[in-house]
Amino acid sequence: MDVRFRLDELVARLGGELVGEPATTVRRVATLDQAGEGDLAFLANPKYQSRVKSCRASAVILAPAARDLSDLPRIIVGDPYSYFARVAQLFNPPEVFAPGVHPGASVASPIPSSVTVAAGASIDTDVELGEQVVIGAGSRIGRGVRIGSGTRINANVTVYHDCVIGAGCIVHAGAVIGSDGFGFARERDGSWIKIPQVGRVVVGDDVEIGANTTIDRGALDDTVIGNGVKLDNQIQIGHNVRVGDNTAIAGCVGVAGSTTIGARCMIGGQAGIIGHLRIADDVVVSSGTLVTKSITRAGVYTANLPVQGHGDWVKNFAHLRHLDALVDRIRALEQRLEESTPE
Repeated sequence: MDVRFRLDELVARLGGELVGEPATTVRRVATLDQAGEGDLAFLANPKYQSRVKSCRASAVILAPAARDLSDLPRIIVGDPYSYFARVAQLFNPPEVFAPGVHPGASVASPIPSSVTVAAGASIDTDVELGEQVVIGAGSRIGRGVRIGSGTRINANVTVYHDCVIGAGCIVHAGAVIGSDGFGFARERDGSWIKIPQVGRVVVGDDVEIGANTTIDRGALDDTVIGNGVKLDNQIQIGHNVRVGDNTAIAGCVGVAGSTTIGARCMIGGQAGIIGHLRIADDVVVSSGTLVTKSITRAGVYTANLPVQGHGDWVKNFAHLRHLDALVDRIRALEQRLEESTPE
């Protein structure tokens, strides 16, 4: 689909200050380096401002401080990156699905006529689906599940019994919502007794859950994902975890059970958070960080080492192994100095 907009049309829809020819037409967004005729480029990071002059786009999105870096037609906005995202949505509207139930689907609950159920999907009893919900091919919606209006469940997703997903959500392929949490009691002989996981997963509105991400159901209480949360691919959320509104978690993060993450947090890729912790609102955890204790104040937290050559790493680690002995020697020297210093 060929979608085109004049710059004055974009400004009328999304705001901003237009500088240059209002009738300039653009058909897609592109980077400063790759943009050409008909493209709308954007400068989000000031360190790339030297590339604006050589940009061959038809127009650019700039912050007020960068408005004079180009003679191209331009839209001046406070946050070029978020503006680019909204323009990209206009150029790439979501797929429109034809409502109806595929003959190859299995549906055991009454559903609205606006719902789409694809081939091989299975909907169990006592399920409630809102208007315009999409259930992708091969997905399984368990008994008693509630899904809000406009939510899109992509292919091969499994939603276990009694879980709740809000309105306007996107669940990507292969995600599993509501599988049993890792709950076992150990016998004296070393064997394990499974603890029934009787809670649910409750997902708020406007949540996106990435491909092959798993969210365990609660052991007793619910696992709760707040409104506006964004989860990347291949994330593990343990039982009874609570994630606050508008928090974003990048790929391959593991959150152990009964941890509470505040609102508006950002958790970098491959970070690990152990169980039973509390993380305050507005916390940023850097990629690869292992969080082993609660974080009570907003800020940026990092607990990893930068990459270095193997030889340097071996030498530095050798020094780390002897830190305790070095500290003892320093303390002994300090004590001797104190004893030898005349009063």
